[in-house]
Amino acid sequence: MNKDQVKGRTNTVTGKIKEEVGKASGDTDLQVKGTVEKAGGKVRSAYGDIKSDVKKATR
Repeated sequence: MNKDQVKGRTNTVTGKIKEEVGKASGDTDLQVKGTVEKAGGKVRSAYGDIKSDVKKATR
């Protein structure tokens, strides 16, 4: 697992937590920030997955 995969998955989880806390507390700003962080985490994780696949394919 490379650093982009780890950081992406961490951001996805952190974003999901912020999103849920925002929903529960009625804080729409926190909810939106969580949604954005979650989406960014998914993108970074996917980038890490692709990077890993390319590395494996070139061996």
